[in-house]
Amino acid sequence: MAVRTATPVTGWLLRGGDGRLTAWAPAEGGVVRWTETRPGGPEWSGPELLSAPGLEPYLSIARTAQGYAYLAGVRRRVVQSDEGDRTETEVVYATQFQSGRPLTNWRSVGTPHGQDRQRADQIGVPAAVVDSTGLHLFVRNSGGGVCGRRMDARGIWGPWADLKGSHVLDSLSAGATPDGRVELLAPAAEFVLRWRQEQPGGPLRRARNIPAKPAACSSTSAPTGDDRVTHFWREDADSALHVLPPDTDTAGDAEPAAVSLGTTGTGPVAALHTMLDGHDCTVLAQRAASGLPALAAFPSGDETVGAQWSETGEEFSGAPALALDARGRVVVAVLGMDGRLRVARQRAGAGLVMGDWVRV
Repeated sequence: MAVRTATPVTGWLLRGGDGRLTAWAPAEGGVVRWTETRPGGPEWSGPELLSAPGLEPYLSIARTAQGYAYLAGVRRRVVQSDEGDRTETEVVYATQFQSGRPLTNWRSVGTPHGQDRQRADQIGVPAAVVDSTGLHLFVRNSGGGVCGRRMDARGIWGPWADLKGSHVLDSLSAGATPDGRVELLAPAAEFVLRWRQEQPGGPLRRARNIPAKPAACSSTSAPTGDDRVTHFWREDADSALHVLPPDTDTAGDAEPAAVSLGTTGTGPVAALHTMLDGHDCTVLAQRAASGLPALAAFPSGDETVGAQWSETGEEFSGAPALALDARGRVVVAVLGMDGRLRVARQRAGAGLVMGDWVRV
């Protein structure tokens, strides 16, 4: 089966309610899944192809507090009618309730443009995130703004909401704090646009724009503390990784500004909040300019502190993913140039020392 990574995205490695990790990737005809055979590994089952005809080569995946996984994407399929064949574009999602078990059917939530097929064809790929109430899906609309749709606690979807914005690039990123407060980031031509909930489950409100010239498909939004979401992206001119400090909105009248992390690479960076040697840390993984995986660890909330990036493994495609396994170890996963899953786990001992890469 041919694994496809046309649009790089992180967040494709998740731990289920039973403690087992699952890795996901778009593939020809559907989605490929690898699953740990027991919590903490090291053995895996898969790759297993889960059929999803018409699904574009992109997945955004969100995890609930119970360990459920929501998979979201865009489906384009040809529909026959008396007026001739036509292409139907819709945002779809499926749910995995238990590790290794079948997905639900792919369900459509339509698009912000209703029956206007021409405008629907121009939407961007979705960003999925779960707040304290339910699933949110966000997309760039045909006019270059942002629209979102929200599931309530009963599983009922509200209407598409226009969050405004302009000149937005593909793709968006969203993150949620452990108590379910969401923040959304949208790279645009001259700014990075932001929305945030002031409290879990509340309405999304615009925050101040960040002057920047971000690269498309390069942003990540991830929790880095109990009430903190940190945003990362690459500048288009030099592929340098930038971070928006978490205290940006408490800096009074000062103009918000991002900070360069002094490293270059391609695609979005993976981010993971964890404890290392008793210290609250954020681990980052990226596809370095060499094409190799590279990792670094920062004090959480102070990701602007200089850190040594360590390259490891071999060249890969797409973007890396990070997760904690059932034993609390950092796990980094990539898709090799051959489409095979490769995984490295944290070794016992001080600091962040990774073991050998294993090809699954």
